[in-house]
Amino acid sequence: MDIELLGTLAVREQGRSITPTAPKPRQVLALLALHADQVVPVSALIEELWAGTPPRSARTTLQTYVLQLRALIAAALEQGDGAQGRAGRCRAKDVLVTLPGGYLLDTGGGTSDVREFDRLVVRGSRAMDASDFPGAARLLREALSLWTGPAFADVHGGVQLDTQARRLEETRLCALDQRIEADLRIGRHRELLAELTVLADRYRTHENLHGQFMLALHRSGRRGEALDVYQRLHQTLVRELGLEPSAVLRRLQRSILTAGPDGPAGTAQPHSERLVRAG
Repeated sequence: MDIELLGTLAVREQGRSITPTAPKPRQVLALLALHADQVVPVSALIEELWAGTPPRSARTTLQTYVLQLRALIAAALEQGDGAQGRAGRCRAKDVLVTLPGGYLLDTGGGTSDVREFDRLVVRGSRAMDASDFPGAARLLREALSLWTGPAFADVHGGVQLDTQARRLEETRLCALDQRIEADLRIGRHRELLAELTVLADRYRTHENLHGQFMLALHRSGRRGEALDVYQRLHQTLVRELGLEPSAVLRRLQRSILTAGPDGPAGTAQPHSERLVRAG
């Protein structure tokens, strides 16, 4: 089974789609796929579908959705490679398994873009900690390339999927921040300018991204534009959040103001001083 959640929902068994079109079964499949190879309690599925106000028929209705998903899985198994499917996966009940208290979507050793993303982010972060900046940039770029849109983009999510979507987006932003820092460490400041222009406009109060934009501009010989980025961020933070830029960003501005023509001393912000305020 191959699972894609970082964008539109796509779940395939033996290369055949098992993604339903109806909204509620899509929710069920998305939550099962997110926690693939783990038991998802019936209570969690009911909470996701009906947000604390389930109908009397909730369990029966959930069972109906499971049967609909199994029908799609059965069709995929019949049409896939080999009449019996893979070993031990000849029936839909072997793929979408009923267990005490819940259901489990068995991937049979297949792929999940969320799992691969998390794995690559961990490896990229370790490379950053080891000062392997080329390796970190490569791993984090590979992780970010798995995203084709917002997580669960075409699923009407409930409480749990919405929470997981926010978690994944925060992890994506942290990975993006680290990848840009790694690129700055290896001197790719000019190559980053177009990307950072878009990101600074999209995340108008994200201090790390603005600090990285300032560094990239200044190291590209565009000192005035770097200071303009700081001023715009300052105005936005005061107007929208009632906050001043952090001490780290103020130090970066002073460094640019007092630096010679070769740019501010040092490289990108040390990991221990990286900015954390985002919006």
